[in-house]
Amino acid sequence: MGMKPSVAAVPRAVWMLGFVSLFMDLSSEIIHALLPLFLTVTLGVSVAVVGAIDGIAEATASISKVFSG
Repeated sequence: MGMKPSVAAVPRAVWMLGFVSLFMDLSSEIIHALLPLFLTVTLGVSVAVVGAIDGIAEATASISKVFSG
């Protein structure tokens, strides 16, 4: 009656892939948030151009969603 149910250990490779995925998501979110600031302050691009770039990116994502399902 004192037996514990055996729980299969998660392999180390699964943990590593999980952490890699987490760090990739974090880095892409940080870059996505800082890109407009970099474009306007460092490169001197106008806010309208940043809006156009973002609009093109969103349109491309939406069009690809139509074809991919």
